[in-house]
Amino acid sequence: MKIAFIGTGVMGAPMAGHLARAGHDVTVYNRTRAKAEATGLRVADTPALAAAGADAVVTCVGNDLDLEQVTLGADGAFAAMRADAVFIDHTTVSADIARRLASARGLSVDAPVSGGQAGAEKGQLSIMCGGSDAAMAKARAVMEPYAARIVHVGSAGAGQQTKMVNQICIAGVLQGLSEALRFAQASDLDLDKVFEAVSGGAAQSWQMVNRWGTMAKGEFDFGFAIDWMRKDLGLALDEAKRNGAVLPAAALVDQFYAEVQKLGGGRQDTSALVRRLPR
Repeated sequence: MKIAFIGTGVMGAPMAGHLARAGHDVTVYNRTRAKAEATGLRVADTPALAAAGADAVVTCVGNDLDLEQVTLGADGAFAAMRADAVFIDHTTVSADIARRLASARGLSVDAPVSGGQAGAEKGQLSIMCGGSDAAMAKARAVMEPYAARIVHVGSAGAGQQTKMVNQICIAGVLQGLSEALRFAQASDLDLDKVFEAVSGGAAQSWQMVNRWGTMAKGEFDFGFAIDWMRKDLGLALDEAKRNGAVLPAAALVDQFYAEVQKLGGGRQDTSALVRRLPR
């Protein structure tokens, strides 16, 4: 397929690379041109030029405003897309903009991802999708080269709401893990033995398996930044105001992340939540 990929940051660049290695004809666009050129793929000067004639247009940008600009703005992709081309958005944004873009283009899938930079590089992302059956039928083959799991959750916006569920879960797990680690340290326990004892039982989680040791060492350079987590939690808290859900723990952890930002940890990964707890 001829594919336009818009947004070649730490997630988008490896995803576009997987598409090219799968045999697709990929053109990329990025606001910072040097990042697009670093992919080694064909570079377009605007989103519209990237999208012209494409079978699929894929975006992975920063936030609602970025997404609106590259799709509906001046030189945006939508005006240049073929009527039968599918639009796939991997940005974590509001469910509201996902629905607006689906209204503008029927063949639209909101498809936020989980798995972080490592998942993107390995082609092992979990993708949660919202959109019509017709849009998913076209989008699935595009996403397969970088996906471990693709789940069609529901209609437009459902993918973004599911990503909010994902981030709410992560926030709670990381707060519990942070407290448990500090408790073990305060008790002068052997952290490796503690990990061996608890990671095989009901307390086990992806975060424990992958971050217990690095949190203990004070290492927090593993991709998904606190600044982005706060953006995501903000989306979830805003959506909860609309749908009536009550998220006391998520709201509290969001405040805790704000404290870590004040400590200079905004670009550290989400496990740096432990920094706000004294040893």
